[in-house]
Amino acid sequence: MTSDQIILFALFGLVFAMFLWGRFRYDLVAFSALLLGVVLGPVPADDAFSGFGHPATLVVALVLIVSAGLVRSGAVSLITRTLVDPERSLGSHIAFMGSIGGVLSAFMNNVAALALLMPVDIQTAKKAGRAARLSLMPLSFCTILGGMVTMIGTPPNIVIATIRKDNLGESFSMFDFAPVGGVTALAGLVFVALIGWRLIPNRDGEGAISDARQSLKDYIAELSIPPGSDLVGKRLFELYQPAEKNDVAILGLIRGGQRLYGTQRNATLAEGDTIVIEAQPEALDEFRTALSLDFTNHLDQKNLTAEGNGLAIVEVVVPVGARIVGKSARSVGLALRQRTILLGISRQGRKIFKEVRRTLVEPGDILLLLTPEGDGEAVADWLGTLPLADRGLAVTDASKVWLAIGIFAAAVAIASLGFLYLPVALGIVVVAYVLTGILSLSDLYDHVEWPVIVLLGSMIPLGAALDDVGGTALIAGTLVNLTQGWPAWAVLTVLMVVTMTLSDVLNNTATAIVAAPVSIQMAHSLGANPDPFLMAVAVAASCAFLTPIGHKNNTLILGPGGYAFGDYWRMGLPLEILVIAVSIPMILIVWPM
Repeated sequence: MTSDQIILFALFGLVFAMFLWGRFRYDLVAFSALLLGVVLGPVPADDAFSGFGHPATLVVALVLIVSAGLVRSGAVSLITRTLVDPERSLGSHIAFMGSIGGVLSAFMNNVAALALLMPVDIQTAKKAGRAARLSLMPLSFCTILGGMVTMIGTPPNIVIATIRKDNLGESFSMFDFAPVGGVTALAGLVFVALIGWRLIPNRDGEGAISDARQSLKDYIAELSIPPGSDLVGKRLFELYQPAEKNDVAILGLIRGGQRLYGTQRNATLAEGDTIVIEAQPEALDEFRTALSLDFTNHLDQKNLTAEGNGLAIVEVVVPVGARIVGKSARSVGLALRQRTILLGISRQGRKIFKEVRRTLVEPGDILLLLTPEGDGEAVADWLGTLPLADRGLAVTDASKVWLAIGIFAAAVAIASLGFLYLPVALGIVVVAYVLTGILSLSDLYDHVEWPVIVLLGSMIPLGAALDDVGGTALIAGTLVNLTQGWPAWAVLTVLMVVTMTLSDVLNNTATAIVAAPVSIQMAHSLGANPDPFLMAVAVAASCAFLTPIGHKNNTLILGPGGYAFGDYWRMGLPLEILVIAVSIPMILIVWPM
């Protein structure tokens, strides 16, 4: 081995040891290794930061932003209400979501499939009161598995089809991958749903129900019936079922500015009526979106959104001496002077019997405010209140739900058909979301997991340097020499193990580019048909389940799932063993030697 190869193999070994130790955060470890690689020489200084502009890094950042747009537009809530039942057992939920993810990723890029389903899964976990980490990793793995079924499902399949055409004169067709990939994906889905999720460590203090902020009491809030609503003429009790589904309690009704006596469950709803509810902020917004209600009276909401800069939900606590103590939101002119609406009041479980905006505020109250985007801190200062820690509360604009879905679907379809490069297509989606007001400019930066971006941007140049100095070629040559005279199934097993290992370290597309020619060479040395070897590489290159850097989907869930680097192998290692055990017999049956 050359000195550069020794340095890079040592660096990779050190990095993965540090990742598994977990003492320092993964982005710091990866960036330090990159700088060390530059200082020691194997990584050219000119290429040191090329990873930050690499398509894989850009795709991860853009997907996170697009996911935020789908949440903000109400697309995720629509899918959740329509398809997902939070009362399902975790195993059933994983099987259901994994099946959808697998089917979608067979016909669209598997990164885009995860981008659509990830926020749905997170929101379902919140409703079910469990940690999203228990279902996000299974969902990611299922979308990776589903991509193996068709040629367009994952980039390695496209690469391998192209290499086959260049070397053997004919490409694989769209569904040539389906017999092996489909059976393997199905076996993987069954494993993930029945056993795999149980292997994920569930750390204390995670999940929606254990979040410290959930210790806050529910807010007493009000939602009004806008002009032309489908709810006009219905009885109030008809809203109880959707309310219960969204974790909302209906307390009563306000009409003409007066709180009606009792619960008014049999009251006939009229335009302008205000429904009094008790709920957490997320549930309040979901209930409002599901029934197309207004936050307050229609005129106030119209004035608040007139500038089109977007809205934000802010929580503030009222200290002694605040401007609003002893006054109501209406008497201080909150809507008129600050263009802000008081959505709700949390008063340590005590009931509120007036309209929220007419209720006198007391020290210790927690107020839920609807403000123009970026004005939350200024409004809190003006009121003399103290903002609580931001928990990422988003205001759903349901009027743009189909616009957001249409833009995203069109971009994915165009990219899947090969008319547009996926990062460019996702970039166009982001720009379109901003121009149409689905996302604000600040959202572009707030929703990117920057530690994940640093991890990818640092590791990609290290992987490229290993290839440039001949490290991957060294592995390939050793593999060919090692398997001389071995039976076909044993050679395929070694090929898959080595390809999977490379894919866990390098980008899966780069792995396919390196491993596919090696597989053809191995087939020729055995006097065998190259197709089973190419299929083995296709399956193995996609199955990067041991680390968060081998596949973009695993990187995407790293931040939202709160995973450590060493969490992936717990479910990923047995899954990779299962993939090999299932796929090799299928390859030998479908693609005889």
